[in-house]
This record gives sequence, C-alpha cells and structure tokens, in this order.
Amino acid sequence: MPAAAGVVDLTLFDVDEFLRNEESKDLLRFTTAGSVDDGKSTLIGRLLHDAKGAYEDQLKQAIRGGEIDFSLLTDGLRAEREQGITIDVAYRYFSTPKRKFILADTPGHEQYTRNMATGASTAELAIILLDAARGITTQSMRHSYIASLLGIPYFIIAVNKMDLVDYNPEIFHRLRAEFAPFLTRLGVDNAYFVPISALKGDNVVDLSKNMPWFDGHSILEHLESVDTKRAFVEAPFRMAVQRVVRPDMTFRGFAGQISSGVIRRGDEVLAQPSGRRSRVERIVTYTGDLDVAHAPMSVTLTLADEIDISRGDMISAGPEPASSRSIEATMVWFNAQPLDPARHYLIKHTSQIVPARVEAVEYRINVNTLHAEPVTSLSINEIGVVRLTAARPVFFDPYRENRGTGAFILIDRQTNATAAAGMIVAAAETGMESAADRLARLVRAAVPHGSHLNLPDEDEEAVVVVRDALKGLLRHD
Repeated sequence: MPAAAGVVDLTLFDVDEFLRNEESKDLLRFTTAGSVDDGKSTLIGRLLHDAKGAYEDQLKQAIRGGEIDFSLLTDGLRAEREQGITIDVAYRYFSTPKRKFILADTPGHEQYTRNMATGASTAELAIILLDAARGITTQSMRHSYIASLLGIPYFIIAVNKMDLVDYNPEIFHRLRAEFAPFLTRLGVDNAYFVPISALKGDNVVDLSKNMPWFDGHSILEHLESVDTKRAFVEAPFRMAVQRVVRPDMTFRGFAGQISSGVIRRGDEVLAQPSGRRSRVERIVTYTGDLDVAHAPMSVTLTLADEIDISRGDMISAGPEPASSRSIEATMVWFNAQPLDPARHYLIKHTSQIVPARVEAVEYRINVNTLHAEPVTSLSINEIGVVRLTAARPVFFDPYRENRGTGAFILIDRQTNATAAAGMIVAAAETGMESAADRLARLVRAAVPHGSHLNLPDEDEEAVVVVRDALKGLLRHD
C-alpha cells in the first residue's frame, strides 16, 4: 500500500546502511581564527546552513528581523549574543556526502586568545579570516602564528566581506601578496587563498557568480579535498598509561589512548621509566580483542611479562621517546597573573602531573615581526620560549614530530588555574640549577616592582654587604 501524501515511507530508509556510510567517511577537524568582527561566526553559520548541517530549531532561534543571523548558529552564550562577539569555543558537527567535519569557532578578541589556542589544538586545518575592507590586523598574524605553533598542517586564508569592496579583485590580490610572505616565514607554504562573502554566501559552499575572475574552489570544496592522511598513525607508537586495570588475579592490563602509531599483538614495547621491555600479549577493547590498533584508539594492553607500570608511565615502540627533567618549550601564556619564576607550577603532560619550576624565560616572540625580545616574564596572551625543570623525567617527542607527546599545560599550583599551554622543542642542556642561579632567581622574584637594591656602587663593597646579609644561609659542604 503506497504511503499517504506528505508521509515519509520509512521502509525506504535503511538505517543500518546510513550508519555504515557515515562510519566509512573520514573526519576532518578544522577551526576558524582571525581578528574580531572578521566574520568567523557568520562564515560558520553560512557554511552550516548551505551545507544543510544546521537543524530546524537552530535556524528558528537564529532568525532576527525575519532573516537568519548566521553568527547566532554558533554564538550560543548569552553574553555572546548580547555583545555580538564570540567568547567561548563553539564546536559543531556536520557531514556532507564526501566527509564528516568537526569545526571549532574560536574567538577573535585578544582577551580570549587562550580560547583560540584551545580550540585550535586538535585541528588539522585552520581557516584564517581577513577583512577585505580593514585588511591584515595584529590578531590575524597572532592567530596564524599560534596555528603554525600548534602544528596545523593546512591553512585556508579567506578574504571575507568582498561584497563591501564591490568584489574588487585588486584588493584580494593585494592582501594575498601582503600576507603570503608572513605565512612563509611561519613555515606555511601551502595556504589556500579564497575571496568570499560569508554574509552573501559567495564562494562558501558554491562558487560565486559575483567573482568570475576567481578560478579556484569554494571553501567547502577545498575542505572536502584536503588529504586527511593521519601523520600520527605513521609516527612511532606511543601510549601514556591512564589506568592499571586489574579486576581479578587473572588479568592485569594497562589502559590508555594511543597518541601515535600502530601496535600489533606480539610487538616488542618499552615501558618507561622502568626501561623494561616486553611483548604485547593482548589488545583488549570494549567490543573484544584486536590483532592491531592505531591512534587515536583507546585500548587496554596486556604484556607477556610482569612489569611495574603505573599511571603516567609511557609504553612505546620503535625509536625511544626522549627523556629529560629539563625541557625547552614554546609557551602561550593564559593566566592574568604574569609568569613568576619563584612560583610553584605543575606540568600536566600526557597522563601525568609533575611539580615543576620555570628556570628561565629565554625570550618573548613579537608576533608582528617574529623577532625574539629578551624578557624575564610573560604576560597574558604573550608567546615565549622558556626552560622548565620537572620533579621527575618527562617522556616526550618534540611537538613538531608528535603533537600527542609534545604538548603540555602549565598549572598554577596555588590557584589550580591553567597558566599556559606549551609545545616542547627539545630537552634542555641541563636540569640542574646552581646555588648562584637559584639565589639570583629568588632575589629577582623578591624585589618588588619599582624597587631598587640599596647597595654600594663599587662591586667589592657590595659583595661584602651581600655576604653579611647571607650569613646563616651559606653552607660549606
């Protein structure tokens, strides 16, 4: 019996086949970035709408004055809607017949740079927006630099609001000529430049009739064509132990998420910090045992030998990860309170939390010129290279080689606030702080801002005064 008019015949829709098709699609994570009012939220709203990735209730809530305000599809906080800005990171999932996507709409205000860094930390592609009428801003460069620091391999540079400049090709070509050299200095050589109007929909999902001079692809077409081959799958096997699973005397497994690489039954693995080697006996998952597993799967490994392994330890195969108490890292400072070398911090790296101290700030990076500037501290949203020492060894790969084992966050031990996000560059030359270096660090931290030491001008006389002041603190071994 045929279905009544207006009624969907559910027998024609195979749910199992639909789910199989969805599972077979690959996934691309991407983020938007750029200066405030460059139109990031509007672009995402337009992309969701035209790609049919927005639900009816979301569209109804975004209607203002009889028309859809596309920015409201992602700006969900009350403060965001009141101020017309993005504050928090908004994640949205949508799919097309070719691919699945998870997008992160990140804020453009300098005040919320830390939120931008958080949203971009897992992205494989970054869409950097430039305002065609306003041009390149400091935030455009700052966000591009942070995206490159985070190891994002693909960039789309979307020159937005082309409708406000009458779709003038000269403006697009000028901005591309100005911005491309900056990206090259960041090590970004494959950026895709596209002129768009997020408000009007030009070159977002479909090619624009208003810009016949542009012979490239729309943003969605480019997103669907980007190679999503996972570099972390080809990297050496790394898995930080999150939990030791021992339900009874017959089973002892080590659970965690595979950060990189592939593991098979019978593979030889190294456990750190013990340095013991063994072979994988079983790869256990919720749905049953596997013969092979890869990043980013969560699994439980059982080993052929009894090895002392606990939470925070690293199980690896292939080239060994580096091991050091002292590391050199690039950090994005998140906290309103500036970095204080005398303050106590914690490093959260993979699944372990370790007490640490900041030995020195090597330099701060000027995001406008990319020059190194000598400083002794970092303030909120500043980026710098620092040297840290942890209470026990950290097992890592440089962030450029492995985002999973090369990233960490710095936590203020007193307030439990996230102070910074860090990307490990390499092991530092030394993790030992001399007595003189420690004294100099503590003196710098103890002298209030604007104060001066009341010491004699001559060094010899000043040394005598300092020695007298240190009586009772010096010890001769």
